Amino acid sequence: MRFVFRDLPLPNHSRAAPAAEAALCAHEQRRFWAYHGRLFENQGALGDENLKQIAADLRLDTGAFNECVDSGKFRTTVQQSLLEANELGLSSTPSFFINGRFLSGAQPFGAFQTIIDEELAK
Repeated sequence: MRFVFRDLPLPNHSRAAPAAEAALCAHEQRRFWAYHGRLFENQGALGDENLKQIAADLRLDTGAFNECVDSGKFRTTVQQSLLEANELGLSSTPSFFINGRFLSGAQPFGAFQTIIDEELAK
């Protein structure tokens, strides 16, 4: 099994793209999922200083993190993910593909299990 995560910063959330970029900066320090979790815990407070404070709270190298965020290093990467999502017709999060089968929205475990079991039976 291969798990791939892509960003889909929705246009109705003005801070989604900067948050996605910051998460990729955290990924450079192998802390993507911890950082990602904090973003979701603090969805109402994603200003630039908040993004940097999360990194400090997680004890990332803040010098390297801040330089990464301030440089816009991952802006193109996040924009490319958005374009790919648009090409696939995705307009909401979360969205899943399991062997090419689309599953939309937050789903119970059973929804995934059904599709996976069906695919394994092929």
